Amino acid sequence: MSEGDRHEASTHTFLACAAEVARLLNLEVAADVPEDRRARHLAGAARRPLLERATLSEEFFDPLMAAAVYDPDPSFCRWFVEPALYAFGRRRVMTALLGYLRTGTTAEIAGARRAWYCAHLPLRADRSPAYAPSGSRDPALDEVDDLLGRWLEPSSTRQRDRNVSGRHDQA
Repeated sequence: MSEGDRHEASTHTFLACAAEVARLLNLEVAADVPEDRRARHLAGAARRPLLERATLSEEFFDPLMAAAVYDPDPSFCRWFVEPALYAFGRRRVMTALLGYLRTGTTAEIAGARRAWYCAHLPLRADRSPAYAPSGSRDPALDEVDDLLGRWLEPSSTRQRDRNVSGRHDQA
């Protein structure tokens, strides 16, 4: 598969992920937007409604994580990670990203690394109604100290394996 084919497949995957999030929010798919910009358009349309909700149903979690991982732009994957952090907690988000790192394709591993950076965003009570009216939330949702070492272990093992085999990560 050529680099162009991989890029096209990745673009279609991201579009499918963004479209699923939009569908869950009952947003209209923008048929008048060119296909090469449709995924970014849907992501932008979903951002505010996702952050404005005090809760997100369970059916949102996997599509949000997939959209974050497949978003090719590290500046924008935050649009999916941030609402997931508020609704499901930092621990669950980072655990899902760790799963992509351990078992994902090369593209998914690269996407998980981009999203991992966004998973460290500071959470603020004034940013989301996911916080209780008192401005607090269950600290267990965001306890991740034990996950940090797990992230570094597979990452360093994969890098060591690549160096030994002479391969380089092209993600």
